[in-house]
Amino acid sequence: MHICVFLSAADLDRRYTDAATSLGREIAAGGHTLVWGGSDVGLMRALADAVHDAGGRLLGISVEFLESKARVVQPPDQIVVSKDLAERKALLLARSDAIVVMVGGTGTLDEATEIIELRKHALHDKPVVFLNTDGFYDGLRQQFARMDAEGFLPVRLERLVAFVDRPEQVLPAITEAMERAETPT
Repeated sequence: MHICVFLSAADLDRRYTDAATSLGREIAAGGHTLVWGGSDVGLMRALADAVHDAGGRLLGISVEFLESKARVVQPPDQIVVSKDLAERKALLLARSDAIVVMVGGTGTLDEATEIIELRKHALHDKPVVFLNTDGFYDGLRQQFARMDAEGFLPVRLERLVAFVDRPEQVLPAITEAMERAETPT
């Protein structure tokens, strides 16, 4: 499976770096390919290093204005450079079988909400899982729950996204979401 991970490229607290490293090991151990923003700094680097060090494969999708921060890889790994952020998001989705959202800023939130909106409109059926490290997405989860409860979502929240607290819960959540998608509503 090709697993896309949206996350920050910033150097952050160890609790977030440790989660990125653990998730990278999980992805590689499962025989999966990491699809990510292609950056070689911060959490993106920690995640990619963990996948690579554990024998996994990398597919980075960078953008022209960030190309200087892109990771240099050797085949069979690959870096693709898109012309802008919109093309980058489209490529990340197109090249992935599932999406994981880790901690991040406005760019990560933009990627996540667009992917969820596309899923809401049945423009893709890929699982979307938030890795809610240290409660980072508790507020967003609460907002989504309110949107669901008050009828703002035409699709039940649990069919759009899943939230997990630890890296080792991500792959089982993806599997569960795929199984749920195969059953009628």
